[in-house]
Amino acid sequence: MSDLDLLTQSLARNVKRWRTERGFTLDALAARAGVSRGMLIQIEQARTNPSIGTVVKIGDALGVSITTLLDYEQGPKVRVVPAEQAVRLWRTDAGSYNRLLAGAEAPGPLEMWDWRLMPGESSPSDPHPTGTVELVHVTAGELTLTLDGVPYRVPAGSSASFEADAPHTYGNEGDAPMEMVMAVSVPPVR
Repeated sequence: MSDLDLLTQSLARNVKRWRTERGFTLDALAARAGVSRGMLIQIEQARTNPSIGTVVKIGDALGVSITTLLDYEQGPKVRVVPAEQAVRLWRTDAGSYNRLLAGAEAPGPLEMWDWRLMPGESSPSDPHPTGTVELVHVTAGELTLTLDGVPYRVPAGSSASFEADAPHTYGNEGDAPMEMVMAVSVPPVR
């Protein structure tokens, strides 16, 4: 099955799931998203590959991210996304493209950090508030992300997302500097 087929089926399943979870009829979601009812039916039946603009409108109307709508791998608490599995939504013959590296629902504050760890160094972190999510994208070297005592290897070009409400450590067990971009989403205070 091609990546496009997987994404089309994932979008169909996730739009229907979130629409049902939100208690929206097809007509209600169509009105909220500014998308025709017929288009929603085609999407939910995996009969069309809508534009990214349409997917954004539907995600906004449902209150979920594009990542959530396109995600076809539901997995463990930590999800490592190998470089070759980053979702390329468009590209041009001239070489322009965008890639969705990793994402998660983010209802509250969101921070982006630039990190560099030299070989043999690590940085432990206490658990963050429940609902805190972190995203990392390794640009050089290899990150050893240890969450609740379990190590995960994240090589250069790969990304990972995880729930940060457990003890975690960022480490460099390699022999070259490790560099990464990290985003942290903290839930709003209620």
